Amino acid sequence: MLTNWFSRKYSPISLQTDVHSHLLPGIDDGVKTIEESIEVIKQLASMGFKKLITTPHIMSDYYKNTPEIIRAKLKEVKEAVTNNNISIEIEAAAEYYLDEYFYNLIIEGKELLTFGTKDKYVLFETSFTVEPLLLKEIIFKLNSSGYTPVYAHPERYVYLQEKKELLNELIDQGLLFQLNALSLTGYYSKGVQKMAEKLIDRNAISLIGSDTHNMGQAGFLKQAYSTKYAHKLQENQLLNHTL
Repeated sequence: MLTNWFSRKYSPISLQTDVHSHLLPGIDDGVKTIEESIEVIKQLASMGFKKLITTPHIMSDYYKNTPEIIRAKLKEVKEAVTNNNISIEIEAAAEYYLDEYFYNLIIEGKELLTFGTKDKYVLFETSFTVEPLLLKEIIFKLNSSGYTPVYAHPERYVYLQEKKELLNELIDQGLLFQLNALSLTGYYSKGVQKMAEKLIDRNAISLIGSDTHNMGQAGFLKQAYSTKYAHKLQENQLLNHTL
């Protein structure tokens, strides 16, 4: 049963800021309606979160979101949060898919949606199975353009599990890794869970996020943040506490 995945020996760790979610309705594979958005936000607020940095997908082939689209949806959600008397702050950045479209945004100097007041964090994801040809180039371009790249859920990438040299190189370069909380439970797979634990053991994780897409996932977060490795991760200097 699903509940057998979770440790019952720990209370949930204390986090006030979530850095990865899909809570703007109808613009990606996250929540579909404003009502669903409010339901998930209430759940996150009940867990003690004071700030949500939601990150809708920007993916040229599927989710053709722009800063203007995302800001308009953010305004709608913030108004609904106020009308429902939910005490929580909501910001929006994006989760960029690493492809030529993203590369062109960077080299053309187009606006990227970032989080963090000083470091200009840019969250990006890649194919789960194949190492992108532009991976190292885009990381270099982001850094040289004044951004701080954040590698979303690296524990889920099969190519990273298979290529130890690449993993070591990215860690040695200081690339910031953002872990998905549900990875600590076996939610995605046992292989992903083992990779997540390995990264925590190596002190490679700088941020943890919920990557919440719906109420079903939100319902498992309390258990995820109660695992042994969530507590081990909290002993590190998580950047969530600085946002």
